[in-house]
Amino acid sequence: MRRPRASTILWLVLIAVGVAFDKGLWQVPREWNPFAPLVVNDPVTPVTQLKLKWLANDREGCLAALDSAPSIRYTPLADYTPAAGCPLENVVRLARTGVTFNASFVATCPLALAWTMFERHELQPLATRLFDQRVASVQHYGSFACRNIYHRENARRSEHASASALDVAAFRLEDGTRISVLDDWDADGERAQFLHEAEEGACRYFGTTLGPDYNAAHANHFHLGMRGVAFCR
Repeated sequence: MRRPRASTILWLVLIAVGVAFDKGLWQVPREWNPFAPLVVNDPVTPVTQLKLKWLANDREGCLAALDSAPSIRYTPLADYTPAAGCPLENVVRLARTGVTFNASFVATCPLALAWTMFERHELQPLATRLFDQRVASVQHYGSFACRNIYHRENARRSEHASASALDVAAFRLEDGTRISVLDDWDADGERAQFLHEAEEGACRYFGTTLGPDYNAAHANHFHLGMRGVAFCR
């Protein structure tokens, strides 16, 4: 008795899958479906990264994804130019997510969404695992600054010039414990572990993640930016 060819088996499987879709017997989970909207609380899959990239130029889709996040407070802003040579497009003012901030800040919608995803899927689970409590607030040094990289006259524009990066200095837990990039990065114990693992987790959501090991200019903060593709130091 002759065995069926591998190609015949493949075609039969594809036909069966097609019939299952057509009859509604099987559906791709939303987090694996590249055509389904991104929902912040959905499990993270390799498709999630693609969705985040696609939303970079989709204002309405990005805002809809932000709206799926619980506890978020933000205000969409019209495009404007707060300083000569630094126009801002597709920006929001982010007041809070699951955490409070020392001040609200202007960010591109993709940056606000990347932060929200990072917080939900990396930062809070990490804090719960290490400290058995959540991060309550975050201290940042700002997002928008109309300047070149390192303030050099002939350098290219910084990500901050388009509000596409956030500088994060410290985290405060629910019991009031403060974890500072400057003070705790090179310390021993769980605070340093938290910072190192938080930086590593940020690399999955931001195009550029820089910290104290990159250079002295980042000794006191994490730079979380949208430029590049998972550049982490």
